[in-house]
Amino acid sequence: MKWQRALPLLLIALLAGCSGGKTRPSAGHGASSSRSGSSATSGSSRGGFYDDTSRPQSSRYRDNADSVPEALSPEAIAKIPEPVPKVEPRALYGNKSPYTVLGQTYNVLTSPSGYVERGIASFYGNKFHGYKTSSLEDYDMYQFTAAHKTLPLPSYARVTNLENGKSVIVRINDRGPFHENRLIDLSYAAAVKIGVWPKGTGLVEVRAIDPSQPLTAQTLPPPPPPPQPASSGPGIFLQVGAFSDASNAERVAQQLRTANFAPVQVVDAQINGRNIRRVRVGPLASVDQADDVTSRIEHMGLPRPQVAVD
Repeated sequence: MKWQRALPLLLIALLAGCSGGKTRPSAGHGASSSRSGSSATSGSSRGGFYDDTSRPQSSRYRDNADSVPEALSPEAIAKIPEPVPKVEPRALYGNKSPYTVLGQTYNVLTSPSGYVERGIASFYGNKFHGYKTSSLEDYDMYQFTAAHKTLPLPSYARVTNLENGKSVIVRINDRGPFHENRLIDLSYAAAVKIGVWPKGTGLVEVRAIDPSQPLTAQTLPPPPPPPQPASSGPGIFLQVGAFSDASNAERVAQQLRTANFAPVQVVDAQINGRNIRRVRVGPLASVDQADDVTSRIEHMGLPRPQVAVD
């Protein structure tokens, strides 16, 4: 498992003076995700600790690498209350749209209503504990929170681990992760609750919650069936392109086959009444393999693949 948090925290728009808190002693291994961005002003001190959000990651954080505290017990996790979704005003910070990080441009959704996506979750811990999130709230790794690239700040979502059926409601108050192929960055506590920790990553479904609608109607669909002994569980696929022209789809698929990617699939689908053909590589055995294959496909000059979890 490669632990990657080499980039600074994303704080979008003009940032006011801010502060941070002390982390607990670090122990164990680090989390797997990335966060990046910039800020505009210096911070302030609280409890003898100074969080200067205008400084680069290399000098802003006390720790050079991320880590986790001593493992939380099931009893400790059971005592952490899940956030209760409620209608909140948009945060003054972190909702600029569009915004660009590492050459990729993202558009913040106008509403979380109807958002459902599957992908790879990571988590973050000690290094960022007590420091400001993109919405200028203190990050607390012992609460159920998360970072997402496009959902409004703040918003709420139910995150379900597709490999074991465990789920948790999180309050999204941060931007990220900006590591390739990652969908959501969970707090350490949330990662422990649904079994993403200690593995470091997990295949999840993120289902946004609209607080103006009844919670049970949005977040309690029939739970995914438990993995069967003969089943390998959900699979990771990389979508290299979606084409309306069959010959273009086959051309890209043949490029991938020639480069010894396997298996390569051309899957028919309908989007807004249009027939398209998706070129996909997979299923892949692990998140690490998906990261490696993504890099190799990009080096071929093809577009960066999108992760699909089926």
